[in-house]
Amino acid sequence: MSMVTDDLLHDFLEEAGELLDDVDTKLMDLEKSPTDKELLNAVFRGFHTIKGGAGFLEATALVEVCHKGENLLDALRNGKLTLTAAMMDAIMEATGVVRRMFATMSTGAMPAPAEESVLRQLQDCLENKAARPGPEVDASALPDGPTEPDWAALFAVVLGSGFEDESLVKPKVVPAAALADPVAGPSAPAAMGAAPTGNVESLRVELSRFDQILNLTGEIGLAKNRLLNLQRRLASETDPGAILKNMEGTLRNLNTLVGDLQNAVMKARMQQVGRVFQKYVRMARDLGRQLGKNIELVVEGASTELDKTLLDELNDPLVHLIRNAVDHGSESPAARRAAGKPEKAVLTLAAKQIGDTVVIEIVDDGAGIDAAVLRRKAVEKGLLTEQQAGLLDEQKSFELIFLPGFSTKSEVSSISGRGVGMDVVRTNVQRLSGRIRIESELGRGTRISIILPLTLAIMPVLKIRLGEQVFAVPLTAVRELIDLDAQTGREPTLPRVLSLDGSELALLPLADLLGWKLVRRPAVGVAVQVGSRQIVLAADSFIGRDDVVIKPIHTFRPRGVSGATLSADGDVILILDLNRLLDPLEAD
Repeated sequence: MSMVTDDLLHDFLEEAGELLDDVDTKLMDLEKSPTDKELLNAVFRGFHTIKGGAGFLEATALVEVCHKGENLLDALRNGKLTLTAAMMDAIMEATGVVRRMFATMSTGAMPAPAEESVLRQLQDCLENKAARPGPEVDASALPDGPTEPDWAALFAVVLGSGFEDESLVKPKVVPAAALADPVAGPSAPAAMGAAPTGNVESLRVELSRFDQILNLTGEIGLAKNRLLNLQRRLASETDPGAILKNMEGTLRNLNTLVGDLQNAVMKARMQQVGRVFQKYVRMARDLGRQLGKNIELVVEGASTELDKTLLDELNDPLVHLIRNAVDHGSESPAARRAAGKPEKAVLTLAAKQIGDTVVIEIVDDGAGIDAAVLRRKAVEKGLLTEQQAGLLDEQKSFELIFLPGFSTKSEVSSISGRGVGMDVVRTNVQRLSGRIRIESELGRGTRISIILPLTLAIMPVLKIRLGEQVFAVPLTAVRELIDLDAQTGREPTLPRVLSLDGSELALLPLADLLGWKLVRRPAVGVAVQVGSRQIVLAADSFIGRDDVVIKPIHTFRPRGVSGATLSADGDVILILDLNRLLDPLEAD
């Protein structure tokens, strides 16, 4: 067995993973157009290319399953067989096995042979056994009655591994040593060389963007040399006026270049959401079939760009939200017929940019959410009293699903009923400086919106001062700036509530939230929105707006602070994490 370098393995997995994503996307299209020769050829080429790379790496188990799938696809594209639902299921099962093998190889180990049932299913389809009488692919032929799905196999298609019911789906990374079994004989996975020492992240960037960065760094270098030359002349000249004027112009140019470089680097981190969203089409399709539902997931706004870090972190929340939309939101074909709806349920995953934020929406055309049922369940579970539940309007009732331990299911199943999912979804979204909103109409469907900043690397902020310390408030949360002296007069103490545009907002001194001693009466307020809440933060003074580069704090980090940055004077500015800052208030 030849040794494979980490770089070679990483390159193969990255390229083969993209090929497999493309195969899954084309398989979904092929299911709608089973006679499309171009789609069949494209899927065949994907299997063939992956098999070639696997053969070079001597991953024989991967070669075998790709070869079986390739044989079936070759017979289909040559017209020897007609694509049936059984064949489509067999091919999709094979792509799931290939993805799980990729996950094993990423740990530095050779994958074990595919299950015999998977290989036999492909061979039976090739021999036209499983296909007899084999109706052609037709989604309307799905059964009305739900069946218990194989969740581990299903979500492995998306993530390359199993999942845990108690939390959101997360990939499991297993050390190569743990995969090798010295007594298991020939079927034990063989080592491919040293397992990677850590997670190697990569970013595929258009060459034109790198060219722009290279050009900007060259121009910044020229500006720096110009400044150094002016500095030397300034030290020797008796009349510095002309030199200072040249220096001012060079500094203005340098400031522009640095801003352009920051924007170029930020754009280099941006990725189109469509490349990630496409894999959920397959997941929704498989989940719907196994639940006896006719589901089509439509992706909109695929060209919208989002920071790669945010895109990666969104995977778990989106998996859970789509799973909920298929399981809870969408009805069975029989229920939809009874409601006068088309049998096929449409689930939309959309992305759009609004200013310096990106909005991601999961929309279903299902039964909708009954606010009264949510309030009743919350009382039954002891999460609210009847009096508290009676005070909730419809929007506040929808937000009950985010409470830890809340579930509308009376029985716990392999997919839901424990009340842990939506709570974790909201926590993960808030950790990304985002917020989540729910809209629903009975009988018409539900829309869940996730609002996120474009990037976490560079953040627009409002700088405020408290004592001698400067704090930064994310600008996406800021709604209004308030002169407290003009609003409340010059009384020695502040009121607890401030009336603003007809709404009563809690007025909270920032010093109290941070646990600092309040030295003087705050003079200014910042109306901010955190989730569905609006409050007014009180501080000493405003400084202004800025775009800051966030630096994480790895040692001691005060509560309510997400990171830090430096001012032009070299002073440390603390960036507020409003979600964590207001955590103690959630119990009020």
